[in-house]
Amino acid sequence: MLPFPRVSLEEQRRIADFLDAETTRIDKLSALRERQLDILEEKAMRRVYDTVRGTGVVGARRPSGLSWLGSVPVHWRVAAVSHYFEVELGKMLNQERARGDHLRPYLRVANVQWGVVDTTELAMMDFPPEEQKRYRLQPGDLLVNEGGSWPGRAAVWSGEIEEIYYQKALHRIRPRGMESTWWLYFCLVAAERMKVFQVQGNSSTMTHLTREQLRPQRFPFPDLAEQEQAVERLKDAEAKDRQIRRVLSRQQATLAERRQALITAAVTGEFDVSTASGRGIEE
Repeated sequence: MLPFPRVSLEEQRRIADFLDAETTRIDKLSALRERQLDILEEKAMRRVYDTVRGTGVVGARRPSGLSWLGSVPVHWRVAAVSHYFEVELGKMLNQERARGDHLRPYLRVANVQWGVVDTTELAMMDFPPEEQKRYRLQPGDLLVNEGGSWPGRAAVWSGEIEEIYYQKALHRIRPRGMESTWWLYFCLVAAERMKVFQVQGNSSTMTHLTREQLRPQRFPFPDLAEQEQAVERLKDAEAKDRQIRRVLSRQQATLAERRQALITAAVTGEFDVSTASGRGIEE
């Protein structure tokens, strides 16, 4: 039988009152940090949406023809993805293709997160020489999840690994000419957050974003110089947001540790709750 300290009823009440007051205060601080994270995400989404529709561009505007987007600057083009980009699916995986003489790393749906390609865990598949040109990725290719847990989730491949391929559950989007896949990435972010694909599919749960659905999707396109300038602004803002998010997340972790430490110290008698205070945290 585990030994338990004998504590009087009066002392138990003091401990309970102390912990109730201190954990409530910490929980309020934690909720404020959570709200700050939510506001950061809301501002980021608004920034992307305003950029994609050219809200800050001076001059005349015209209807985009897209109900979710509204008007755009008059000199911007509005066109289907297939007009400016190739859209291709990767190689189908089966048990036999996981073996062979030309095993190469490839990306799966799980590797493609929003804005980030995670290469920490890569699977291997056989890509013989006659298939390598078709399925090999190039820096700047935009990868979009066709299925999986989040259809439409996208990231730009930046070439961290020299030779890498992709499977069928991913769309590979490559410019036909001088268009920015990063600009198209931010268009997809805005469209996905506005639930464009779900509305078109007349379903609250989208299980696939097929090639036939993706190719005709229409987005606004300023000239390449404008695209690149807008992309750089968005990337810079995202980098600053990541720094703020890291700070807030560290504070959340500190608050959780502080809460647990107070509980442990109080119930084990490490300090006298009648004189102790947990107010060592800056609000």
